[in-house]
Parts: sequence; structure tokens; C-alpha cells
Amino acid sequence: MNPIVFALRHPLTVMVAVVAIVLGSVLAMQRTQIETFPNLNLPVIYVAQPYAGMDPAQMEGLITNYYELLFFFIEGIDRIESQNIQGMALMKLHFHPGTDMAQAMAETINYANRARAFMPTGTQPPFVMRMDTGSVPAGYLVLSSRTKSIGQIQDLALFRVRPIYARLPGVSSAAPFGGNQRTVVVHLDPEKLRSYHLSPEEVMAALNRGNAVWPSGNALVKDQMPIVTVNSMVVDPQELGSIPIKPGGNVYLRDLGFVEDGMDIPTGWALVNGHRSVYMLVTKRANASTLAVVNAVKASLPQMQAALPEDVKISFEFDQSGYVTGAMWGVGTEALLGAVLTGLMVLLFLRDWRSVVVVVLNIPLALLGAVIALWLTGQTINMMTLGGLALAVGILVDEATVEVENIHTQMEKTDSVAWAVRLGNAETAVPRLLAMLCILAVFLPSFLMEGTARDLFVPLALAVGFSMLTSYLLSSTFVPVLSVWLLRHHHPAAPASGGRFSFARFQAAYAQLLRGMTRFRFVLVPAYLGVAGLLIWLVGGRIGREIAPKVDAGQLQLRLRAPTGTRLELAEEFTVRALDIIKETVGPENVEITVAYVGVTSLNYPLNAVYLWTSGPGEAVLRVALKHGSGIHVEELKERLREELPRRLGGWLEKRLLALGLSPEQAARRSRELKLAFEPADIVNQVMSFGSSTPIEVVVRGPKLADNRAFAEKVRRELARVPSLRDLQFVQAPDYPTIGVKLDRERAGLSGVTVDEVARSLVAATSSSRYIMPNFWIDPASGIGYLVQVEIPPARMDSAEEVGMVPIKGTTEGQLLVRDVGRIEHGTMPEEFDRHGMMRMVSLKANLHGEDLGRVADRIAYAIRAAGEPPRGVTVDVRGQVVPMQQMFRGLSLGLVLAMVVVFLLLTAYFQSVRLAVVAVAALPAVVAGVAVFLLLTGTTLNIQSFMGAIMAIGVAVANAILLVTFAERSRLGGADAAEAAVEGAQGRLRPILMTSCAMLAGMVPMALALGEGGEQTAPLGRAVIGGLAAATLATLLVLPSVFAIVLGRSGTRSASLDPSDPDSHHFSPPPGSPRGGTQRGDGPETQTLTAGDGACPQPL
Repeated sequence: MNPIVFALRHPLTVMVAVVAIVLGSVLAMQRTQIETFPNLNLPVIYVAQPYAGMDPAQMEGLITNYYELLFFFIEGIDRIESQNIQGMALMKLHFHPGTDMAQAMAETINYANRARAFMPTGTQPPFVMRMDTGSVPAGYLVLSSRTKSIGQIQDLALFRVRPIYARLPGVSSAAPFGGNQRTVVVHLDPEKLRSYHLSPEEVMAALNRGNAVWPSGNALVKDQMPIVTVNSMVVDPQELGSIPIKPGGNVYLRDLGFVEDGMDIPTGWALVNGHRSVYMLVTKRANASTLAVVNAVKASLPQMQAALPEDVKISFEFDQSGYVTGAMWGVGTEALLGAVLTGLMVLLFLRDWRSVVVVVLNIPLALLGAVIALWLTGQTINMMTLGGLALAVGILVDEATVEVENIHTQMEKTDSVAWAVRLGNAETAVPRLLAMLCILAVFLPSFLMEGTARDLFVPLALAVGFSMLTSYLLSSTFVPVLSVWLLRHHHPAAPASGGRFSFARFQAAYAQLLRGMTRFRFVLVPAYLGVAGLLIWLVGGRIGREIAPKVDAGQLQLRLRAPTGTRLELAEEFTVRALDIIKETVGPENVEITVAYVGVTSLNYPLNAVYLWTSGPGEAVLRVALKHGSGIHVEELKERLREELPRRLGGWLEKRLLALGLSPEQAARRSRELKLAFEPADIVNQVMSFGSSTPIEVVVRGPKLADNRAFAEKVRRELARVPSLRDLQFVQAPDYPTIGVKLDRERAGLSGVTVDEVARSLVAATSSSRYIMPNFWIDPASGIGYLVQVEIPPARMDSAEEVGMVPIKGTTEGQLLVRDVGRIEHGTMPEEFDRHGMMRMVSLKANLHGEDLGRVADRIAYAIRAAGEPPRGVTVDVRGQVVPMQQMFRGLSLGLVLAMVVVFLLLTAYFQSVRLAVVAVAALPAVVAGVAVFLLLTGTTLNIQSFMGAIMAIGVAVANAILLVTFAERSRLGGADAAEAAVEGAQGRLRPILMTSCAMLAGMVPMALALGEGGEQTAPLGRAVIGGLAAATLATLLVLPSVFAIVLGRSGTRSASLDPSDPDSHHFSPPPGSPRGGTQRGDGPETQTLTAGDGACPQPL
């Protein structure tokens, strides 16, 4: 049954369905996840492998190499990238889109286990995890105390807080940052070792003999079976001091040093507001909601606090959910304002508040229906789906407005409101359906895209599509019912008001203008096409290109690199000073909170390297959150800091190095090695950076590292000439200082020692015995086991001479030292070895300022060509955000072309005429030109949002053209010539076209102005729609009639039908054997009489 007839006959059924939509939407909104962006299902797996003490070259050659060799057997693997520093290797496995990631994860683990068979003894199983680039920190759980040490706080975070945090739904549990594992440390005094003619290895052996782990047994005593234990493991760590070094000797462990219940040698410190702290990153799984995770963490804070001692406080800092919530409300507010402005525009044209109620009520119901459909299809409420719903507000008014306007037109012809409603709906049903299909058609190419572009576009397309479908159903059911109820008191015979009379005069003047313009159509149309093409060519090349709009969230992240090899303690001072300079620059009252991490993440928690990667102890990552409403623009602040930090921090560092004993020349040279680079800080920019720390990265890779470095230096010099690049620097430092022990194996052999003995003593002296000879202790109070390790305090190993003085073993002739069996030499080596496709690479990274990514990408390509031909086997790749941007624009450009083709084919199929389809798409050049001009005037770049706005403007422009073409063709078939038919069609459809266009333009204004928090993210979408639709509306009303007159000027009135029984077909003839006759096309439209049962009257077909 006709849905309009069904609705009018069953109004209560329609209202029940409307109530069901409202109730269903409440359930859907409660169950649907709220997120910043859609799930970016990037197929990536991380493999983190620690091996404490191994230098970068050993990690690369003995660990990473074997992993990569076997990982290339994994099905669906695309490429493998790896980073290798001292004691840590991090591999990033990229897979082709569509890969079964569950299977890929299983294969990765299997091949990782197999690869370990080829690795050095003691290689532990790696940590393997899948992490989506959208899984960025949503906040920090910060633990602090005035009485407890960092090691004790770390222990509490690990064993008390983390178990509570890890079981919260949706969280991705990372280990704490800032401390290290609690450890019982035996500190040895090298002077005492030498005086007793003992070596660190002998102390380790004594420790293992005196504090051993042995299983217990049982005894049978009468009716009981007691456990037989032995205190082979000490209960109190201080008892370790009573362990004799040699059986029968009188030298004990306490004679060589002291025992401390402390922590492992720190490799990094976490700083919150400039003070040492311990924090845990609050991150989510790929399929979880940021808002839900943050709310769950906040709700569990009292439970976490109850599990901690009273002198330890826990708080949730750097909360990103506020931005997410604000952005959601911002988009929602823009949609609400758009709906209000849309209603006011309808009121302006129709001057009937009841009609406004009918139109406006259709909008929220359509949006609620879309929310239900999004929930049923597994989508989330995010910036893209909300942007689609906000965008749909302007489109949804089209359905109800066209219908209500036509109802008003019919009410002028009949006294029956019900008949006016039925006729008005029936007359516009097919054009509205076609317009809706055209708008939906422009989004179909979204489903043909690949990768990130598809992940971002499909949710927006679904939001718009579901809104349109729901709106069409409501316009065919709910709107007729509500119109009959609300407009029943309208009196059609009332004289026209002044406003309506004024519009009639405007229509007449418009028709007169069109008649004059169509007389010059052969000049007007070529001029229109020429101007549009010229604007597209001239303006299009001046519009900037980038992946996503820049968002100023009041946060910045800075990576500071002290001179290569800087010790951790000095780097900490360096970082605190940098934080002070930042506070002085912006004003302390404008800083909400600062968080920094100095040094390398602990090797005991290798997964932390996935979230925060640093290459050495002299590197720090700082995050600063500005107070809301500070009025400070982050991009301007970055430029100021690029001037202030090198000058002030470099001066401070030079003085500090002079105080440490460096010569003025050395201090000046090393202070100039300071490097800084800004990185994405807030959750939006981090997600839209697709895992890249900077927008620009140039990678030079090949079989020989020296060739790579030499050519990369040529590229760097060329890139330095690009004025808009900032923070240009090499990622891998080539000159990390080393103290090399060059053993003389012959001399060592004659001295009675082996290389193994020398190495063991050096490890204990410069690192820790835990890596070569682990020992254990159980805390009786908590039942938790900890390691016991032997080490010489790092502060004692302060020169190459001290390294040479490390004792190896005692002999009858005296103490044998390291320097006795080898040379001690100063040298350098690369701080980090990075690989791509099993080849070493050298990376250059840079930021942008004052220029868009698209233009800079062109300049970078030119700079690489200017660097010359690379050596044989060396390749240069541009990475960062450049490649995703280029891939996205290729997909979007193809999608735009496909959208136009699909719309053209759809119109051809509907009109059964290629000519009419050409006329309907004649406004598309104006759309593209309007988008380009408006983006340029507003300083907006061409990005993922503005591109989608352009696609939407195409759909709406075609929908408006359909209204005009349909009525113009009806007039032409009624006997008018093409020019006059075009004028009549445009005059008759002037009001609905103006109403729908102005209503949508008004609905887009709040979005284009970026009024809400995070509004910069969706503003380009609204601006593109405004520019494209405004130009398209002018072209539709002023130029399209002339196009119609030219294209249809000599066209006949017969259809393309081949059916001989169709009176409109060229092949029409009576069936064989029947008398001639039949209905012929007359001067007016053919009419069809509906049966009395339908309560119908004659209406045009």
C-alpha cells in the first residue's frame, strides 16, 4: 500500500511508531559507545623485546634480525620496522588491510617463540600486543607521597593500584612509569674489593651459595605430615651481610659494602609539575570508549585510595575526556542551533508557525532514528558520526520543507486540508525519493575506499544515510498526519498577505529576468562554464592541503634531546629547567599541569616503550596543559619556545657543564647540541597523526649505514632551505660515547682468566648481577618475591680509569684488574639502530609552521631530487603524515568522480534521458568552484572534512536541480517550448529551492563558525557546504534554465521506451488484430483517475 495512504488511514499507528523511535533511541544512546573518532582499525602488532645490557648493535644483530627474518613468513605482512637501543628492541609489524588480525597475532607469537631458538642464552619471551593508533592516553593516574621513596611508590602502584585498574572494562593496562622494580641491592665498595683481593663475580657466587632457593620436603611424624623447611633464603635482607665470601674464610658480605632495600638502577624519571612521581597511563583498548574508560577510572579512585597507605595520594590528571565531552556537546549544540535557524528560515518563507512545527519536528525524529540504526550497525557516537548528524540537519529540512511547501500550494486549490496533504505528498514523493537517492549516491564511494580514509568516511556516510532514510519515511507518514492535524484550520480562500504578495511579485520579476537571460543562453552558458573552470584552476591550486583541520586544544608536547650521552641526573635538571622556562614564558597562572618523562622506560616493563619511546638517558618528553580560557594560541607559543628554549636552556646548560669540569670549548660545543621537537599533544591531534610523532619524516635506507648517513646529510641540507620546516633533525644520533674494553686474549689466558670472567665482573660493576646471576628474596609481610642484585654504585664508575680498576680475581701475586688484561679506550657508536625491511635506515623528522602539509610535501619532493642521485641500493622514502594524506586524497578524488558518475547514471535511469541528466548535473561546476572560493576566503584547507562537505554539496545541488528539471520537463511535455518550460519550472520551484537552500545554509552557519569546543575539527565541513551550495543555488536558479533551453531545445517529446503498447514510445502501435486507437499524447499532462475507494481526484502522473 502507498505509505502516504496508509499513514492517513492509520494515524495512531504512525504515532506509535514515532514513540517507538523515541524510546528506541534512548536505549541506543545508553548502549552506544561515545568516542572521539571511529575505530581506526589499522592492522599493527608491536613486539617489545628487552635484553638488559646489550648494546644497540647486539640488540639489532642478535635479537631483532632473527625476529624479522621469521616474521616475514606471517600471512598478510606488509612491512616491518624496528628500533634498537641499549637493552631494548621494539618491532612494529604492519599488515595489509583486511588481514585476519587474530590469526596474525597467533602467527606472530609462534614465530617469536621459534626465533628465540637462534638467540643468545637468557633471551626472555617478548611482549606481543596489538595496539590501535587510536589507543592514545586519556589521562594519567598520578601517585605521590611526601614520606615514601619513588621505589616504594612504584611498588604500591604495581601491586595495589594496577590490579584494581587492570580489571576495569575497556582499559589497556600498562605498567607504572617513573620508578623501577623494588630490589634488594648489595652495594659493593670497589676499594674494599681490591683490598681483599676479591672480584664482583666472587661476591655473586657467594651470594648464590648463601641465599639459595631450595624446595621443601615432608616428614611423617605420627599422625601428621609437616613441611620440612630450611632458611636457605634470608627473611631479613640485612641477614645477607652475614654471608661469607669464601667457605672457611672470615670475610663477609658486610665487609665489602652494605645491603639496601631499594630498587633497580633507574633508567628514567617521571616528573609531575617538576617533581618526581609515579604515574600510570590510562589507555583504552581499540574497541572501547574513551569516555567510558575515564568514567570507570574516576569511579574507582576511592577504591584505589583505600588500597594505599594514608601518606600516598592518587589522583587522575591530564583528563582528556573533558575535551571529548566538550567536543560532543559542541557538535550537538551546533546541530541544535542549525535546527533553530532552519525553522526560522521556514517561518520566513511560509509565514505559518504550524508549518514550522511540522518541519522542525521531523528533524530530531530523523536524527533519533539514525542513532538507532548506528547502534544496530555497531557504530559509535564520535566526531564523524556527530558531524554527519549535524550535517544532516540542513539536509533533513529539504524533505519536510518541499512537502509542506507543496501542501500550501495545493491548499490554495482545494478547501480540504486532507486532500491538500495527500496531493502535496503524492506529487513530491518521487522527486523527493530521487533527491534522497542522489544524496545517498554521493556517499557510496566511501565504501569503496581503503584504509584510514574508509574508517573515517563510512561512519559519517552512514550517519547521513540513516538520517535521510528515516526522514523520507517520516515525511511520507508522520508529516502527512501532523499536517492534517495542525493545518486543519488553514483557510485557503483567505486573501494573500502582504508577504505572500511580495513573494509573488518577486517570482514575476524572477521570471522576467530568466526570460531575458535565456535569450542570451548561448553566451551565458559558455561564460558560466568558463568562469567556473577558471576559478577551479586558479583558486584550487592556492588552497592548502592537509589530513585534518588543526585543533588548538590548549596542550603541547615537546621532545627535548640533551647532548648525546648526557647522564640521567643532568637530563633531569635540564628538563626541570625547561619546564620552568615554559612556565615563565606563558605565565605560571596559565599552566594547568605538566608531565614529563626523562630517560628510557624501564626494561622491567618493556610494553611501556610502545606508549613512550626514547632513545637514551638524555632524552625527555614534556607535556604541558594550559588552563582553559588562557587565551594562549599553542602554535604561537611553539614559535616563542623555539626561540626561548635554545637560548636560555643552552646558556644554563653551558654553565652547568663548566661547573662539572668541561673546558669552555667543550661546554659551548655540547650546549649547541640541544635539540627540540614538538609532537601531537591532545587526543584529537594524536589520533589524526596516525601514529607519527611529526608530520614530516624522510627515511634513507640501504645496505650500508655509512652511505645512508652521507646521503641523508645531503637531504638535510636541502630540506634546511625550506622556510616553513621547523625542528629539522636526525632521529638516530651517530656518536653516543663509549668506554671500550679491548681485551688481550693472550694476556688474559696467561693471567689465568677468561673473557667470560672479565665480562661478568664488568657487568656487576657497571650494571647489575640480576641479568647474569639472579637471586631472590620474599617479603614476608606481603608474600611478594623480589630480586637480589649485586652492583657497584653507578656514581663510583665516573671515569675510564675506574672501569680499568674493576677487580677480576685475586692471585698469589696480587689483585688482577681489568686494565691488566686489556686497553681502555674512548669511542663512539650509534645510539640507536633503526631498520625498515631488514635494512638500516637514517631518519629525518621535522614540523611545519605557516604552510600547509600539501605544499610542504611538494617542496620536500623537490629537495630530495635536488640532493642528487642516491648511492646504489639506497632508497629515500617520505613518511609521517605525507603518505596518508596522499593516499587519502587519491581515494577522495576517486570517490568524488565516482559520486558524480553515480549521480549522473541515477538521473539518466530516472529521467530515461541523457539530456535531462546532463541538465541536472550542470550545477556541479559551480559547486566545485564555490567550495574552492569559500575555502580560500575563510583560510580553510582542503582536508578530510572539507572534502566531505564538497561531496555533500554536490548531492544537495543535484537534489535542487531535480526539482527544477522535473517541473520544467513537465511543462515542456505539456506543449511549451524548452526556454519557456525552463522559466515556468524555475518560477514554480523558486520558493522550495530557496527555502531548502537557505535553510541548509542557515543550518551550516553554527558549524562553520566553530562555536563549540573542538569546533575547528568540523568547521571546514560546514564551510565547504556553504560555499558549494550557495554557488550551486545561484547556478541552479540563474543558469540551469538556459542549460535546459539549449540541451532540450530541439528534443522531441517521445520517450526512450521500446514498448509498442506505450503511447509515449516511438514504437507505439495497437496490438495486431485490434482496432486502431488508444490514448495519444495531448497538449496537457495525462491524467489518471483514482478509484472512489481511494478517495482520489484527478492528479498529474
